[in-house]
Amino acid sequence: MPRLIYTLLIYLLLPVAPLRLLWRGMRQPEYRRHWRERFGFFKTPVTKPVIWMHCVSVGETRGAAPLIKRLQQRYPQYQILITHATPTGREAGEQLFGDSVLRCYLPYDTRGAVARFLGHFQPRLGMLMETELWFNLIAGCKTRDIPILLVNARLSAKSAQGYARLGRLAGNGLRQLTAIAAQTMQDAERLQSLVAAHGHSLPVEVTGNLKFDVTPPPEASAQGEALREHFGRTRPVFLAASTRDGEEAMILDAVAAAKLPQLLTVIVPRHPQRFDEVANLLTRRGIHFLRRSKLSQAVPANVEVVLGDSMGEMFAYYAACDAAFIGGSLQPLGGQNLIEASAMSKPVLVGPHTFNFAAATEMAIAAKAAWRVQDVADLARALQRLFGDPELRQSMSWKALEFSASAGGATQRIADLVSRYLPDR
Repeated sequence: MPRLIYTLLIYLLLPVAPLRLLWRGMRQPEYRRHWRERFGFFKTPVTKPVIWMHCVSVGETRGAAPLIKRLQQRYPQYQILITHATPTGREAGEQLFGDSVLRCYLPYDTRGAVARFLGHFQPRLGMLMETELWFNLIAGCKTRDIPILLVNARLSAKSAQGYARLGRLAGNGLRQLTAIAAQTMQDAERLQSLVAAHGHSLPVEVTGNLKFDVTPPPEASAQGEALREHFGRTRPVFLAASTRDGEEAMILDAVAAAKLPQLLTVIVPRHPQRFDEVANLLTRRGIHFLRRSKLSQAVPANVEVVLGDSMGEMFAYYAACDAAFIGGSLQPLGGQNLIEASAMSKPVLVGPHTFNFAAATEMAIAAKAAWRVQDVADLARALQRLFGDPELRQSMSWKALEFSASAGGATQRIADLVSRYLPDR
């Protein structure tokens, strides 16, 4: 009965979906492409048995990269299918894997669309990344005897409260999963509690965070060197990475309060549809800035900000900076992944709101690879301290690299879990 009600609600909302795609397509035209896939209609040819992984957007796609590459090596007789929910996730998959994987959008969670998706691709095994629970999709896999795993699973206290309000719908959905690989013991306990509330148990393995296994691409250092040449070798560079709505103004306030001579601030918004919005903010404030997409020579001394309006260059941005702030954390949005910055040996600053990456953030802070700031004034003080002390920056850089290398192994553990349901032969 709970899933029936859930399904009816989805069908009631379904007529709004095309309007939403059109509206989002006004800001990001890619939303108007491949729209039939969202309703379960696919033209992608399938020539081998399929291993399927759902990666919602950019972060999940990048985080899954080590596991996908490991599966490609172990199971060459299979095709890897990656499904996405956003155009940026799809673009990240294309940049990372080219034509070596299949890509499409995961359809809306109606029974008909799910049946068409599973019927077309006929996956031998499916994996959902992090906290993606689509109840008709899970039930469809269960009906067809397709092993379905929740991997790199994380569940913040806030998200656990939200799923708890769904009652038996969430509990039954979790119980229908074949296996769960959680990032931390806290994530495992929260997942188990959703099922225990209805008198059942749920075996969950703690395998660690896949994102710790992300290796910077070979070209990242060279790209970063080229960027740094543009920024200036002797000029201090502060990177504000994956910023979200409202944070750019706060960062500019902090930079102004820090009063650091010649500081170049590089702002890379999380979502490409906000590039023009941030450019307008900089214009309104009278700040001299250049867009990364227009950068072909050295940044003039009077330019205060470079707007990172490019995709697929985050590792290069990290390589080219002296210290990085990770966005989504000054506003109550849960933060973003700080592991990529640590893997590039950069001191990291985060705001007070990191509940989506709580364990990794606390580990980085404990390792003295990262600092937490509470507000704009605190960020300004942190910038003054970091850019006023080169030895401190170097110490944090070494500790960041040690931290990123110390917590790996999730790829191997999850690959071993997959092998229980998908033997090599």
